[in-house]
Amino acid sequence: MYEPIRTKSVHTMAGTTPCDFPHRSREEELDIQLAGHLAALLAVTDEIRALAPSADLDTAAERLAGQVARLRGGSTPVRSTVAAAVHEPGAVALHQRAHALAGRALVVAASRADTAAAILAAERMDAHASAADPRELASH
Repeated sequence: MYEPIRTKSVHTMAGTTPCDFPHRSREEELDIQLAGHLAALLAVTDEIRALAPSADLDTAAERLAGQVARLRGGSTPVRSTVAAAVHEPGAVALHQRAHALAGRALVVAASRADTAAAILAAERMDAHASAADPRELASH
């Protein structure tokens, strides 16, 4: 019923096989995703630190930077500057964003079975959940 294809596909490059292209393993892909989520969480943490400095946030930022460096093979993450925080909508919105990023990091860390990153992400979720609640902020 169908005639077989007799010519090579236009998508096939001459002289290459599928093995010629670099491929990453699932673990490498998860490392990249987790490092990205933690780096984004670090950037938001730095912005929150610029608005409301605290020792807890300083410690969290250092731990996040350490995890990102570990996942990126020792490459230190880029840190946010104080000037970046000037245009942010407010502390509550930043904490909500940080909570969402920590949640994403937790999902990937759990999928990757990275206990250290999962614990850190869960701790940051808890910290940002209480800080993102306007009733909590009003009572402080």
